Amino acid sequence: MALSQFDIIKSLGESIEWFEKELSWGMPIAELRHLTGRIGELYVAMMTLGQLADSVNQRGYDVVSSTGQRISVKTVTTASHVDFNLKTIELVDRIIVLRINPEDLCIEVVYDLNMEQFQAKSREYKGKYILGIYNKILLANSKINIGLNIPTETELKVENNHELLILNNIFYDGYEIKQYENAKIEVYKDGEKQPSAKEILRQIALPLNVSLNNSAGNPKNTQQLGDHVIKAIKNFRST
Repeated sequence: MALSQFDIIKSLGESIEWFEKELSWGMPIAELRHLTGRIGELYVAMMTLGQLADSVNQRGYDVVSSTGQRISVKTVTTASHVDFNLKTIELVDRIIVLRINPEDLCIEVVYDLNMEQFQAKSREYKGKYILGIYNKILLANSKINIGLNIPTETELKVENNHELLILNNIFYDGYEIKQYENAKIEVYKDGEKQPSAKEILRQIALPLNVSLNNSAGNPKNTQQLGDHVIKAIKNFRST
């Protein structure tokens, strides 16, 4: 059964929430592959306005975009490479590799390749195509973000060769708080990105009666805290 975009976004949010709970309970991130894989597939379905593949364990691909592209999705946390089956790669039109950053739990697009690009970057080994990602992640993490003074929610920001929609853009107490579609939070003051978004969010949270800890009693990460601060500011302004 086809899912609406609302259903896909809702399922993505629920999967991310469960993933964060598992981490707060001390579960090693390497043991959560079932969740990271699901999060990646839902995220790609959302960003391509597509659908999950009809069958469980569909051969070759995981998502079909709104334009009919068959997309193979790989989601990693610390892996240095991903591999693809030689026997089923012919069923695929596009390769997307995502990384869930274990430090701030945002989703990064490591690769978004058509098949010609994929063939040029991968290598064949023991019946599989191997695509290295370690150096790509290092490069992405070392990038300096520039030109991000974007005033509205509908503007787009380029990160890791993928355009990220700004879901919320809030001004409060001299700061500008931006929330992107991959849950990443950035804080600006006088147009300059602040190096420690979390510390500023903690200062803003207290007078708004936003708890600094999650339901498990552990400190909220930047994404959780930012999301709750944004909601509190909106509620404060609506009263």
